Amino acid sequence: MAETLLEVNDLKVSFRTEDGVVKAVDGVSFTLAKGEVLGIVGESGSGKSVTMMSLLRLINDPNMKVEGEVLYKGRNIMKLSEGRMREVRGADIAMIFQDPMTSLNPVYRVGDQIIEALVTHRDIEKQQAKKRAIDLLKQVGIPQAESRVDDFPHQFSGGMRQRAMIAMALANNPDILIADEPTTALDVTIQAQILELIDRLKDEFNSAVILITHDLGVVADIADRIAVMYAGRIVEFGDKRDLFYDPQHPYTWGLLGSIPRLDRPKQERLHSIEGMPPSLITLPEGCKFRPRCPHAFEKCKQEPALVARVEGERHLDRCWLDVETKRAIREKTIQGATAAA
Repeated sequence: MAETLLEVNDLKVSFRTEDGVVKAVDGVSFTLAKGEVLGIVGESGSGKSVTMMSLLRLINDPNMKVEGEVLYKGRNIMKLSEGRMREVRGADIAMIFQDPMTSLNPVYRVGDQIIEALVTHRDIEKQQAKKRAIDLLKQVGIPQAESRVDDFPHQFSGGMRQRAMIAMALANNPDILIADEPTTALDVTIQAQILELIDRLKDEFNSAVILITHDLGVVADIADRIAVMYAGRIVEFGDKRDLFYDPQHPYTWGLLGSIPRLDRPKQERLHSIEGMPPSLITLPEGCKFRPRCPHAFEKCKQEPALVARVEGERHLDRCWLDVETKRAIREKTIQGATAAA
């Protein structure tokens, strides 16, 4: 059994505002094993990015309150001093952000930014660090890395900037790589290249990966397990094959049904999830998906726990519908989208 690198227990993140308390993350728990790819999927505002940013303590807001524990190799990093936490960031746990153009400093050369990531965490001379930066750029597929290392971010294409961000994140061989929407704003062919790159480098660097996305199709190939988030909570969690071929939550059905398929008739419309996500200040009672769920019934006014509905299974969900009822109705919702897996 692979070593558990990360254990998140009942993580809660809230923000005080003039309108009330925003429950951005509400009781999220999961584990991450060495070499594993965990996909975290959900609509914008579901709490995916806030969960990851709070793990690394990157949100500096006096109105924020964080509860729960985050154990990295058994050590609760939420209790570390800021100095010790800086040692963990970038060296043990690294993050690839959504927009490399805003994450890369526009007035510093790309190579210098990778070098800075190296010298911050290692006792290494600058010349050695530059050689390492060139090697990293080669590994992520930057052509003519010896000369491009001295380029500025604006001289790189969008796909190359994302590759440079990946190189920077991998500079210190982190145990965990968090990729927050790494394919946003990239065209489809470049998206596929970036995902293949992350998957390959995960094996080469022996890292675990948390891949955050709003698109189940993005994680279909490379994720081992998938957590589906809605309104700050995980509503379904399981192995990739279980989640694609035997999904248990109506929200997951909606996400699967919205994946475009080339083998569908041209006149067939994509399924859409009716309504809007709820306000995180005034959440509905009971199941948070209830106001948008076409299968809601009286019991849904009670809050369902995240549990395995079939005894002995590791496939968890928050839905009161029994397993037989789910299997009877979901195929019409998903419209055969399981083939994406």
